[in-house]
Amino acid sequence: MEPELAALLRELEEFGEANDRTATERGRKMLNITHDTGVLLTLLVRNGRCRNVLEVGTSNGYSTLWLAHAVGADGRVTTVERAPDKRALAEENFRRAGLAPRIRQVAGDAGEFLASCAPGAFDFVFLDSDRGQYADWWPALRHVLAAGCLLVVDNAVSHAHELKDFVQRVEATEGYLSSLLPVGKGELVILKDT
Repeated sequence: MEPELAALLRELEEFGEANDRTATERGRKMLNITHDTGVLLTLLVRNGRCRNVLEVGTSNGYSTLWLAHAVGADGRVTTVERAPDKRALAEENFRRAGLAPRIRQVAGDAGEFLASCAPGAFDFVFLDSDRGQYADWWPALRHVLAAGCLLVVDNAVSHAHELKDFVQRVEATEGYLSSLLPVGKGELVILKDT
Protein backbone atom coordinates (compact mmCIF):
# COMPACT_ATOMS: atom_id res chain seq x y z
CA MET A 1 0.00 0.00 0.00
CA GLU A 2 1.24 3.46 -0.91
CA PRO A 3 2.42 5.50 2.12
CA GLU A 4 -0.02 8.33 1.30
CA LEU A 5 -3.03 6.00 1.32
CA ALA A 6 -1.85 4.30 4.52
CA ALA A 7 -1.50 7.73 6.17
CA LEU A 8 -4.99 8.78 5.04
CA LEU A 9 -6.49 5.54 6.36
CA ARG A 10 -4.80 6.12 9.74
CA GLU A 11 -6.17 9.67 9.76
CA LEU A 12 -9.69 8.42 9.03
CA GLU A 13 -9.39 5.73 11.73
CA GLU A 14 -8.49 8.40 14.29
CA PHE A 15 -11.21 10.75 13.04
CA GLY A 16 -13.84 8.00 13.16
CA GLU A 17 -12.92 6.90 16.67
CA ALA A 18 -12.83 10.48 18.00
CA ASN A 19 -16.11 11.36 16.28
CA ASP A 20 -17.91 8.26 17.54
CA ARG A 21 -16.81 8.86 21.15
CA THR A 22 -18.55 12.26 21.19
CA ALA A 23 -21.47 11.84 18.75
CA THR A 24 -24.74 11.27 20.58
CA GLU A 25 -26.94 10.52 17.53
CA ARG A 26 -26.34 7.26 15.66
CA GLY A 27 -26.68 9.07 12.32
CA ARG A 28 -23.74 11.32 13.23
CA LYS A 29 -21.40 8.41 13.96
CA MET A 30 -19.00 7.10 11.30
CA LEU A 31 -19.17 3.48 12.56
CA ASN A 32 -16.15 2.52 10.47
CA ILE A 33 -14.84 -1.00 10.13
CA THR A 34 -11.72 -1.91 12.08
CA HIS A 35 -8.27 -1.84 10.51
CA ASP A 36 -8.01 -5.63 10.58
CA THR A 37 -11.36 -5.88 8.78
CA GLY A 38 -9.94 -3.61 6.07
CA VAL A 39 -6.99 -5.96 5.70
CA LEU A 40 -9.33 -8.97 5.52
CA LEU A 41 -11.46 -7.31 2.82
CA THR A 42 -8.32 -6.56 0.84
CA LEU A 43 -7.17 -10.19 1.08
CA LEU A 44 -10.56 -11.54 -0.01
CA VAL A 45 -10.99 -9.11 -2.91
CA ARG A 46 -7.46 -9.60 -4.20
CA ASN A 47 -7.54 -13.38 -3.79
CA GLY A 48 -10.85 -13.54 -5.67
CA ARG A 49 -9.49 -11.18 -8.36
CA CYS A 50 -12.69 -9.19 -7.90
CA ARG A 51 -13.19 -6.26 -10.24
CA ASN A 52 -16.81 -5.24 -9.65
CA VAL A 53 -17.46 -4.71 -5.94
CA LEU A 54 -20.61 -3.48 -4.21
CA GLU A 55 -20.55 -1.85 -0.79
CA VAL A 56 -23.78 -1.03 1.03
CA GLY A 57 -23.07 1.67 3.63
CA THR A 58 -20.38 4.16 2.64
CA SER A 59 -20.22 6.38 5.74
CA ASN A 60 -17.12 8.57 5.32
CA GLY A 61 -15.58 6.18 2.80
CA TYR A 62 -13.03 4.46 5.06
CA SER A 63 -14.01 0.91 4.05
CA THR A 64 -14.56 2.02 0.46
CA LEU A 65 -10.92 3.09 0.23
CA TRP A 66 -9.78 -0.37 1.34
CA LEU A 67 -12.00 -1.93 -1.33
CA ALA A 68 -10.96 0.52 -4.07
CA HIS A 69 -7.30 -0.12 -3.31
CA ALA A 70 -7.93 -3.89 -3.44
CA VAL A 71 -9.69 -3.95 -6.83
CA GLY A 72 -6.76 -2.29 -8.57
CA ALA A 73 -6.72 0.21 -11.40
CA ASP A 74 -9.00 -1.87 -13.63
CA GLY A 75 -11.61 -2.51 -10.92
CA ARG A 76 -14.61 -0.57 -9.69
CA VAL A 77 -16.40 -0.16 -6.37
CA THR A 78 -20.05 0.88 -6.32
CA THR A 79 -20.98 2.21 -2.88
CA VAL A 80 -24.48 3.08 -1.70
CA GLU A 81 -25.19 5.66 1.01
CA ARG A 82 -28.40 7.45 1.96
CA ALA A 83 -26.95 10.29 4.14
CA PRO A 84 -25.89 13.34 2.07
CA ASP A 85 -23.39 14.59 4.66
CA LYS A 86 -21.60 11.24 4.73
CA ARG A 87 -21.56 11.02 0.93
CA ALA A 88 -19.90 14.46 0.83
CA LEU A 89 -17.27 13.41 3.38
CA ALA A 90 -16.62 10.22 1.42
CA GLU A 91 -16.33 12.05 -1.89
CA GLU A 92 -13.64 14.32 -0.45
CA ASN A 93 -11.76 11.32 1.00
CA PHE A 94 -11.90 9.51 -2.36
CA ARG A 95 -10.44 12.60 -4.04
CA ARG A 96 -7.70 12.91 -1.43
CA ALA A 97 -6.77 9.25 -1.87
CA GLY A 98 -6.61 9.58 -5.66
CA LEU A 99 -9.04 6.64 -5.94
CA ALA A 100 -12.16 8.54 -7.06
CA PRO A 101 -11.98 7.14 -10.64
CA ARG A 102 -12.44 3.61 -9.22
CA ILE A 103 -15.49 4.53 -7.14
CA ARG A 104 -19.12 5.06 -8.13
CA GLN A 105 -21.22 6.68 -5.42
CA VAL A 106 -24.94 5.92 -5.38
CA ALA A 107 -27.27 8.13 -3.36
CA GLY A 108 -30.41 6.64 -1.90
CA ASP A 109 -32.04 3.48 -0.69
CA ALA A 110 -29.97 0.30 -0.95
CA GLY A 111 -33.02 -1.93 -1.37
CA GLU A 112 -34.16 0.06 -4.40
CA PHE A 113 -30.66 0.05 -5.85
CA LEU A 114 -30.31 -3.73 -5.41
CA ALA A 115 -33.65 -4.26 -7.15
CA SER A 116 -32.39 -2.29 -10.16
CA CYS A 117 -29.22 -4.34 -10.70
CA ALA A 118 -28.61 -7.03 -13.29
CA PRO A 119 -28.18 -10.68 -12.27
CA GLY A 120 -24.62 -11.44 -11.17
CA ALA A 121 -23.65 -7.77 -11.46
CA PHE A 122 -21.06 -7.97 -8.65
CA ASP A 123 -18.24 -10.36 -7.85
CA PHE A 124 -17.98 -9.21 -4.21
CA VAL A 125 -20.53 -7.59 -1.89
CA PHE A 126 -19.82 -5.94 1.46
CA LEU A 127 -22.73 -5.10 3.79
CA ASP A 128 -22.23 -2.49 6.52
CA SER A 129 -25.55 -0.70 6.72
CA ASP A 130 -28.99 -1.04 8.31
CA ARG A 131 -28.79 -4.62 9.60
CA GLY A 132 -32.55 -4.77 10.16
CA GLN A 133 -33.09 -4.73 6.39
CA TYR A 134 -30.65 -7.47 5.40
CA ALA A 135 -33.17 -10.29 5.69
CA ASP A 136 -35.55 -8.46 3.33
CA TRP A 137 -32.67 -7.76 0.94
CA TRP A 138 -31.56 -11.42 0.83
CA PRO A 139 -33.37 -12.30 -2.43
CA ALA A 140 -31.92 -9.22 -4.16
CA LEU A 141 -28.44 -9.85 -2.74
CA ARG A 142 -28.56 -13.41 -4.10
CA HIS A 143 -29.62 -11.98 -7.46
CA VAL A 144 -26.78 -9.43 -7.78
CA LEU A 145 -23.96 -11.68 -6.49
CA ALA A 146 -22.21 -13.70 -9.19
CA ALA A 147 -21.84 -17.46 -8.74
CA GLY A 148 -18.67 -18.52 -6.94
CA CYS A 149 -18.34 -15.12 -5.27
CA LEU A 150 -18.45 -13.76 -1.71
CA LEU A 151 -20.75 -11.58 0.33
CA VAL A 152 -19.25 -10.27 3.59
CA VAL A 153 -21.37 -8.87 6.45
CA ASP A 154 -19.81 -6.63 9.10
CA ASN A 155 -20.83 -6.59 12.79
CA ALA A 156 -21.78 -10.27 12.75
CA VAL A 157 -20.56 -10.74 16.33
CA SER A 158 -21.07 -7.27 17.84
CA HIS A 159 -24.67 -7.11 16.58
CA ALA A 160 -25.49 -10.80 16.16
CA HIS A 161 -28.98 -10.30 17.61
CA GLU A 162 -29.82 -7.85 14.80
CA LEU A 163 -28.67 -10.35 12.17
CA LYS A 164 -30.56 -13.38 13.48
CA ASP A 165 -33.30 -13.37 10.80
CA PHE A 166 -30.77 -12.72 8.03
CA VAL A 167 -28.49 -15.56 9.16
CA GLN A 168 -31.46 -17.93 9.34
CA ARG A 169 -32.42 -17.05 5.75
CA VAL A 170 -28.86 -17.60 4.55
CA GLU A 171 -28.61 -20.96 6.31
CA ALA A 172 -31.98 -22.05 4.88
CA THR A 173 -30.94 -21.25 1.30
CA GLU A 174 -29.45 -24.09 -0.71
CA GLY A 175 -26.23 -23.35 -2.56
CA TYR A 176 -24.67 -21.02 0.02
CA LEU A 177 -21.88 -21.74 2.48
CA SER A 178 -21.06 -19.35 5.33
CA SER A 179 -18.50 -18.94 8.08
CA LEU A 180 -18.22 -16.46 10.94
CA LEU A 181 -14.74 -14.99 11.25
CA PRO A 182 -13.57 -13.44 14.54
CA VAL A 183 -12.04 -10.38 12.85
CA GLY A 184 -12.94 -6.86 13.90
CA LYS A 185 -16.56 -6.80 15.04
CA GLY A 186 -17.15 -10.20 13.43
CA GLU A 187 -17.36 -10.89 9.71
CA LEU A 188 -19.90 -13.30 8.25
CA VAL A 189 -18.45 -14.57 4.96
CA ILE A 190 -20.99 -16.12 2.59
CA LEU A 191 -20.04 -18.01 -0.58
CA LYS A 192 -22.55 -18.32 -3.42
CA ASP A 193 -21.58 -21.86 -4.33
CA THR A 194 -23.90 -22.27 -7.33
